[in-house]
Amino acid sequence: MAAVAAPHSTSAQTRIKDVTDVEGVRDNQLIGYGIVVGLNGTGDKMNSAPFTRESLISMLERLGVNIRDQAANVDTKNVAAVMVTADMPPFVKPGERIDVTVAALGDAKNLTGGTLLVTSLVGADGEVHAVGQGIVATGAIAAAGAAQSVTRGVPTSGRISNGATVEKEIPYDLAKMTTPNLGLRNPDLTTAMRVAAAINREMGAGAAKAKDPRTVALNLQGRDVVEALSRIELLPVEPDNGAKVVIDEASGIIVMGANVAISTVAIAQGNLTIRVTETPQVSQPGALSNGTTQVVPRTNIAIDDGKDKRLGILKKAATLQELVQNMNALGVGPRDIISILQAIKSAGALQADLEVR
Repeated sequence: MAAVAAPHSTSAQTRIKDVTDVEGVRDNQLIGYGIVVGLNGTGDKMNSAPFTRESLISMLERLGVNIRDQAANVDTKNVAAVMVTADMPPFVKPGERIDVTVAALGDAKNLTGGTLLVTSLVGADGEVHAVGQGIVATGAIAAAGAAQSVTRGVPTSGRISNGATVEKEIPYDLAKMTTPNLGLRNPDLTTAMRVAAAINREMGAGAAKAKDPRTVALNLQGRDVVEALSRIELLPVEPDNGAKVVIDEASGIIVMGANVAISTVAIAQGNLTIRVTETPQVSQPGALSNGTTQVVPRTNIAIDDGKDKRLGILKKAATLQELVQNMNALGVGPRDIISILQAIKSAGALQADLEVR
């Protein structure tokens, strides 16, 4: 006897680690001021960037070269002042390396191939947490001639892979936290309740509680925090999001969420178009006549009032697929759909949040 199982749909689930973060576990921003040398004549102009001149003179003085008396004669174009930034990941230890980003501060035209000299990177606490140095890679192409120039990418901003060495870590003792919080990346009350329920099923009642749409509080008393969090982050959960339509008018992009619904509405879409066409014609005089050649204007005016358009019914849609099918049935393009969605929202028939960018 053969048994046939009835097909069933499964909800889209994801891991808790993909929708939440542990509060306090985050990157820290570092910033510093430095100079890039070795440019091929594309650096700062010393007359218009005095900070570059002073930085160069100060650097040379620290290396035992005193040119303070000849500062006015310093006119190199191979040096550029830059701002250096980096994101310091959590739990990074001294001696590890991180990437840095370099951006021109003055009027340098191209940083490609330059070398960033030793630059201290400080955090929000004012402490030096990393030191950066290395060759700048911009990934841009810039070429210029007497009458034409070509630039692809941004040659005044670059990156140095593993360009900074961590000197001081930012302390964060995760193992001693008995009541950490999970923060939802997309705040939603239903998702927070589902996350708490999944944790309680795995860890026992009282292990988690949703405090608000963004925060799920954990109570890990008597448990190893790191081991417990590693189990929690692998638990499956079905995220829930509010109905939302995002419109980018500049590019004509429309993005709809899965929960977007629409009530039944009647739509008439059409435009009044007046087309004026000028077709000049040349009038030649008859043979052996004393007439002259004349250009005679011919004007053709056509009016399209959209009389062939009909009032259409946009049926109530329970799913995103039905909504898309109904919108396509109207036979309009993305630009017209944007206007239609805005009008439907104004009529109160769009059961979703409309965000226009």
